[in-house]
Amino acid sequence: MLVLFETAAGYAIFKVLDESKLQEVDSLYKEFETPEKANKILKLKHFEKFQDTTEALAAATALVEGKLGKSLKKVLKKVVAKEAHEQLAISDAKLGGVIKEKLDLSCVHSPAVAELMRCIRSQMEALISGLPPREMSAMSLGLAHSLSRYKLKFSPDKVDTMIVQAISLLDDLDKELNNYNMRCREWYGWHFPELGKVVTDNLAYCKTVRKVGDRTNVATTDLSEILPEEIEAEVKLAAEISMGTEVSEQDIGNIRHLCDQVIEISEYRAQLYDYLKNRMMAIAPNLTVMVGELVGARLVSHAGSLLNLAKHPASTVQILGAEKALFRALKTRKDTPKYGLIYHASLVGQTTAKNKGKISRMLAAKTALAIRYDALGEDTNAEMGVENRAKLEARLRQLEERGIRRISGTGKAMAKADKYQHKSEVRIYDPSGDSTIPSTSKKRKFEEVEGETSEQDAETPVAKSKKPKKEPVAEEQEDETAAESPKKKKKKKEKKAEEEEPEEAKEEEEEMPVSEPTEKKKKKKKKKVKEEDDE
Repeated sequence: MLVLFETAAGYAIFKVLDESKLQEVDSLYKEFETPEKANKILKLKHFEKFQDTTEALAAATALVEGKLGKSLKKVLKKVVAKEAHEQLAISDAKLGGVIKEKLDLSCVHSPAVAELMRCIRSQMEALISGLPPREMSAMSLGLAHSLSRYKLKFSPDKVDTMIVQAISLLDDLDKELNNYNMRCREWYGWHFPELGKVVTDNLAYCKTVRKVGDRTNVATTDLSEILPEEIEAEVKLAAEISMGTEVSEQDIGNIRHLCDQVIEISEYRAQLYDYLKNRMMAIAPNLTVMVGELVGARLVSHAGSLLNLAKHPASTVQILGAEKALFRALKTRKDTPKYGLIYHASLVGQTTAKNKGKISRMLAAKTALAIRYDALGEDTNAEMGVENRAKLEARLRQLEERGIRRISGTGKAMAKADKYQHKSEVRIYDPSGDSTIPSTSKKRKFEEVEGETSEQDAETPVAKSKKPKKEPVAEEQEDETAAESPKKKKKKKEKKAEEEEPEEAKEEEEEMPVSEPTEKKKKKKKKKVKEEDDE
């Protein structure tokens, strides 16, 4: 039996001298306690050394993935194929299937073989001659580092620290450029204020100022390389009638030096943007397709790294950058923000205000998938990002043009529109209009209304409270007038009757509206009572 053993330095093939020892799996380690005992069971037949760490990494990754590498294939053809009748003991069953399929060699993998591999590893320095221990440990450490980088998909092209620094520098350059442009316009505006209104582009303004200098030179200066013909003509016309003050040549020199700085920074900014664009396409192509280079780079910078961003859920990606607004809303118990840095993506920007929240939520969900695919996936293409962006654009068109359709219950079936049903108002004929005879007389109706109003007044507590108050007052007055003369009694009785009449009239006024003739009669009665009192 032959044994294939993989080391950091190369492939080693051993020949088993005593196969009977392999049957005792539990006590096999005792046979490898010393190098002398190990050499009695195994003998090194061939050792294929790796040329460099790159070859070692390629061989190790092929073994991890269960593939047959080129170097291993050569070794097996050279050594093992000569003794095809013997079995080959290997540590990976998947690799054994590939070897058997391609080279037609019988491979063995069992618990006894796994225990044998552990024993070989313990006495590897004694079994493999010609390898110094120091060199072996150095190669093992280098291969371990390389293999770890490969497993984590770590490579110089995948360093997202450069993206974080580049986007931060780009934002700083934008701020500085804005300050420099404002200072240049304000400074040169004292000499030629009309130029700022004619030339709106900052870079073109600085190039024009650097080339012209004093405004008296505008008529003789060719600005066709910087400005279009129409704007050039406006600038020359404005220079003739300019209201600016005169400045010295030293002032113009300083202004030109500032313009040089603005032009140099603008060129460097364009170069930095191209670098950032290429780096984003190399590290996160799907994220770049979904939200663009700048928004994607700002998301990575805000999270700290692409791997940290991949750990965030879609809801966090949606509001990343709006933390202040989120915590303020939670504190005041108001509506939380719908978007953060993702608001500046082109898909969100081209939607109406009504649909921005929906699109930002859908874009965040697809962006979270794209980030995880870029950070943890093996492929480096942008097919998934392009496909998801097409879906979002189709959904956006559906929201903008046709409105939102009702989605079916399964969520996978196609959206179905409701069937059109004509709903008409049906009016029922009223037969009461056919009869010319009134069903009830007006007097009867009037009496029924009177009865209803009196019942309502009786139910109210105000009407009840009036009567008990009046009765004790009337009884007291009767007791006082008992001792008086009969003439005075008659007059007082008449007065009481007169007082009760207007009170009853007031109650009737509350119950129902009183006609004008009744009011006139009451006035006449009051006049008569006054005349009697006077007599």
